[in-house]
Amino acid sequence: MLTSKQKELLLFIHERMQADGVPPSFDEMKDALDLKSKSGIHRLITALVERGFIRRLPHRARAIEVLKLPESSTAQAAEALRRVGFQPSVIEGAKSRAPDISLPPSHMLDSRTVSVPVMGRIAAGVPISAIQNHTHDIACPPDLLTNGEHFALEVKGDSMIEAGIHDGDTVIIRRCETAENGDIVVALVEHEEATLKRLRKKGSTVALEAANPEFKTRIFGPDQVDIQGRLVGLIRRY
Repeated sequence: MLTSKQKELLLFIHERMQADGVPPSFDEMKDALDLKSKSGIHRLITALVERGFIRRLPHRARAIEVLKLPESSTAQAAEALRRVGFQPSVIEGAKSRAPDISLPPSHMLDSRTVSVPVMGRIAAGVPISAIQNHTHDIACPPDLLTNGEHFALEVKGDSMIEAGIHDGDTVIIRRCETAENGDIVVALVEHEEATLKRLRKKGSTVALEAANPEFKTRIFGPDQVDIQGRLVGLIRRY
């Protein structure tokens, strides 16, 4: 599944290659998606490569090949892009405030379990779309929870495996907007991509650190990452 920005970029690259025979420059991509820097384009390109939608051709400048389009991209939508040109969708205020997670309340099921809302999946690997959908509830032992609001997420990927978090686990998250150095957090990157990583702060930079040597630490500016919660527990089914 692609995020809206990833899909916009993929369709923009495809449309330009159909029209001109060459992919757009990173500056053109940045302007088309209304991003502040080319680093955002680098991250989107990397995500599209990892998901198998495009590939980079070695030893050639600006060499990108589109391998496939999203299933939801119909010929009719592509024709509309060619007729009117690329117009990225912009949500007013999206850059000034992170999307809010609307949480159903937790409640006691009995003396031994509390119902916690499961808000979809979180990527322990390649980031996925922002977490905003309540899918179902899960029963948790009360001693897993602390003060405040909680929600649960199903883990997809293995970038946190050395922290004991495996693909298919369910993590329990305490909702918060700040966290301490070393905490494992739900981080929203540029209001678009959500990921589960260990938080590291140094000066004005924010690092999202994997617990798997196969995944690189990602470095961001302070205005590029919003904390949506901190890991407080984990449930695993065998």
